[in-house]
This record gives sequence, C-alpha cells and structure tokens, in this order.
Amino acid sequence: MSNVKNYTEQGGEKTVIGGTLEIVEGGQVVGLPSAFTPAAFQADSTATTIAGLVVDFNTLLAKLKVAGLMAAE
Repeated sequence: MSNVKNYTEQGGEKTVIGGTLEIVEGGQVVGLPSAFTPAAFQADSTATTIAGLVVDFNTLLAKLKVAGLMAAE
C-alpha cells in the first residue's frame, strides 16, 4: 500500500481512488455500464391556474418515477 490517496498497484491491475476523481469537460469514462435512463420529455407548463400546474407537476413526477430517477414511494 502507498502513502498517497490515489495510486495504481504494481502490475497495473488495480487503481485505488481515495481522493477525488474529477473528469473535466471533454473527458470520458469508457467501459462502465450505465444505469441512467433519461425521463420522458415534459413540455413547459402553460398552466394558468394552480390546479393546472398541479396536473403538470404530477405528470413530471410520474415521468421521473418511470425513468427510475425518483423512488416510487
């Protein structure tokens, strides 16, 4: 083991990140499976009443839940 937070073990089979891994603009992580699913499109609200806004907001919440971006309960 090393006395630094981030290091690659001898042989290069294992890299330990004990600090912060920062990926700057244009950087990429390749080979990791992604569990991210974008939510379905939600149009901007044109509601003119509170009741209409509640409907639009609840529609947005439902889409976030279906996409797995928000817990259902």
